[in-house]
Amino acid sequence: MSYPTIRDVAQALETWAPRGSAQSYDNVGLQVGDPDLPVQRVLIALDLTALVIEEAIRENANLIITHHPTIFKPLRSVTAGSGPAGLVFRLAQAGIALYAAHTNLDAAPGGVSFALAEQLGLQEVRFLKPFPETLYKLATFVPASHADAVREALAQAGAGRIGAYEACAFATEGIGYFRPTESASPFIGTPGGQLEAVQELRIEVEVPRWHLDRVLNALRQAHPYEEVAYDVYPVHQPNTRAGFGAVGRLPKPEPLPAFLHRVAERLDAEALRYTGDPSSTVERVAVCGGSGSDLTGDALAAGADAYVTADITYHKFFDVLAPGGTPRMALIDAGHFETERIVEELLRRNLAEHFPDVTWLRTASRTSPIHTYVRPATPLH
Repeated sequence: MSYPTIRDVAQALETWAPRGSAQSYDNVGLQVGDPDLPVQRVLIALDLTALVIEEAIRENANLIITHHPTIFKPLRSVTAGSGPAGLVFRLAQAGIALYAAHTNLDAAPGGVSFALAEQLGLQEVRFLKPFPETLYKLATFVPASHADAVREALAQAGAGRIGAYEACAFATEGIGYFRPTESASPFIGTPGGQLEAVQELRIEVEVPRWHLDRVLNALRQAHPYEEVAYDVYPVHQPNTRAGFGAVGRLPKPEPLPAFLHRVAERLDAEALRYTGDPSSTVERVAVCGGSGSDLTGDALAAGADAYVTADITYHKFFDVLAPGGTPRMALIDAGHFETERIVEELLRRNLAEHFPDVTWLRTASRTSPIHTYVRPATPLH
């Protein structure tokens, strides 16, 4: 049996969650290991810890995939000990590779926040904050005989993906004019010949920033002309296939106390930090896995009755209060680990569909070092 390589696994992941969609401060992709190594058993975890590495050794896994990158800042050395350098050293000793899919997976359709929304039972889910300023329009000019081949090559390279639709393009007919010089090798006409007039199609497609180079390479490969004419210009509209957070609605409205119970139960959270009007009703819900307090204003603007995320600071809770002090929206901190642990199953399920012959394991370790102490109703003696 021929097993996929780490490179194959990375390509499948990055087709869904392109590395170019990660935030500039992030470090995603293969962090340790040989990309050409075949993989048979893979362990998936939210974080890399010493216990996760030992579990991978016991399970004979030769690749670990995490959400949070272990190498976030440059390492000055890789030696035995604690911290990221020590973990990388242990991986190298054991011959285990490490791959991280972080903010690119946060930003992907069906990514972390969408999985969180599904876990909470939300319907009609869409991005809470689609990425702005990340789209380009590519227009090229192709002889009618090759228009279908060029259009298909652009689609295969990632162009023309709008919402739930793929291979979107628009074509208009026209006439292209050119005169080949003596040094040219023209597809139509002869070097040093006369002015040519060719029936062409102008094909327009939408391209995200992180696919632009790949799409242009595909255009050059598929186009019959020696010199390919094309225009690229920015499109000032939200990206329908990349963003942060998600917003949807519950199957039916429920009181805030019932919704808080839903969140705690479905995320297996020991406790919740929140502000909200106990008499309010929740139907429209915004979510963001992990540290999403920066999207509080977007949740308010989306008309959410509640926003579920993590790592909310004390003063951020004041942002949802009306002038009279009444919360305009319930703001709920369910914990970073609790709102992102679903990424383990999300990755396992997605990759198992692509590579059914590989054994995909979800870690048995609780990688979060944080625990919650809930004060008992009666004092302990």
